[in-house]
Amino acid sequence: MKILLSEATGGPGTLVLRDRPDPAPGPGEVLVAVRCIGVNYPDTLIIEDRYQFKPERPFAPGAELSGVVETLGEGVTGLAPGDRVMALPMWGAMAGKVCVPAGQCHPVPEGVGDDEAASLQMTYGTALYALEARGDLRPGETVLVLGAAGGVGLAAVELAKALGARVVAAASNEEKLAVAREHGADVGILYPGGPLDRDGQKALSMAFREVLGEGGADIVMDIVGGDYTEPALRCTGWGGRFLIIGFPAGIARIPANLPLLKSCDIRGVFWGAAIQRDPEANRMAMARLLDLCAKGKIRPRIHATYPLAEGGAAIAALSGRGVMGKVLVTP
Repeated sequence: MKILLSEATGGPGTLVLRDRPDPAPGPGEVLVAVRCIGVNYPDTLIIEDRYQFKPERPFAPGAELSGVVETLGEGVTGLAPGDRVMALPMWGAMAGKVCVPAGQCHPVPEGVGDDEAASLQMTYGTALYALEARGDLRPGETVLVLGAAGGVGLAAVELAKALGARVVAAASNEEKLAVAREHGADVGILYPGGPLDRDGQKALSMAFREVLGEGGADIVMDIVGGDYTEPALRCTGWGGRFLIIGFPAGIARIPANLPLLKSCDIRGVFWGAAIQRDPEANRMAMARLLDLCAKGKIRPRIHATYPLAEGGAAIAALSGRGVMGKVLVTP
């Protein structure tokens, strides 16, 4: 089989395509013939040793996949060869075949394509966990999503709308805002490319306030960070929940007086650790997402698909700000 390996610390250009024997599943594992691999922002970090998890080299990037069960390891029940599944190994997915613990596999129902199944777990899983477990979202509330056309951002727009929220999408150009509206956003806010000086931050805060109104946002999904965090925090409503999800624009310095004045919460969203602590809750969430997808209530937007040999280019594309939705790789 072919496998794309990180053999040395570095960017996407350091990845190399190798031939390796097909792996054999151990006890409790299944061998999955991979059909589609979801590319996520952590893939850009893990190959540079900047992610929370640091696997031993050589390793293949790729946190999530969809495919077909080919062989069962000893003791596996509930799955059979030929079953379509999605799984989240966290790394190792950029290969023709992957051994995955059976407990990490989620059966994919009819009506959900391989590309959709490879797009659901990390982005939609993060967004659902953020909105409900960390955000305590209630129908009728207003949700402001920064970075609304990216993988997690677009998933947050769709899910918040499906859960009964008013959704305000914020993005860096009109094309991205149009995509967010297509996926359920009620209104869009255009913000400038950073970095922002104090005047730029004040102007952005005023733009947020103009759309959000006097009550502000009940929930802010901050997937951007940097100079965008403070203007959004200033527009969080009384008792609101400000969710820190990512910071591709940098880690923000937050004035400590703002949560006091608004009696609002600043909450971290570390989905990767949460699913390790409560795998049963994650299993229920994945079944729920697959059902929503099968019913057409959420529909992952595929930005681009790359062959395995160009997996490095797929990761590089995600490092830029032009991606709208999901980037995939196919073996």
